[in-house]
Amino acid sequence: MTKATYLQRGEALDYTNATTDTIEAGSVIAIGNHIGVAGTDIEPNAVGSVHMVGCFEIAKTSASEEIVQGAPVYFDGTGITGTAPSGEGAITSAIGYAASPSTATDTNVLVKLNG
Repeated sequence: MTKATYLQRGEALDYTNATTDTIEAGSVIAIGNHIGVAGTDIEPNAVGSVHMVGCFEIAKTSASEEIVQGAPVYFDGTGITGTAPSGEGAITSAIGYAASPSTATDTNVLVKLNG
């Protein structure tokens, strides 16, 4: 039988900033097929916390897109979309769902992250 050792709840993960720029608190960070939100500023080559669960208001890629509450949402490298994107920087699996409706005139959507 394979065993596991419990380490943490996983609501926030340590993240190493491998870039030469500071990642500002609140920035969306792609981690594999997931996204997280920087909990603090993360200096270059430093480790900081990234929130992997919770509800976050995030900009939509297209403000004219309507996203209904409960619909799966995706990250295309720029913002949130209701359609699975393709291309570099895109995450093709759902990163969460719309926690509230977002009309065609809203520029943001409330996203419940999958974690």
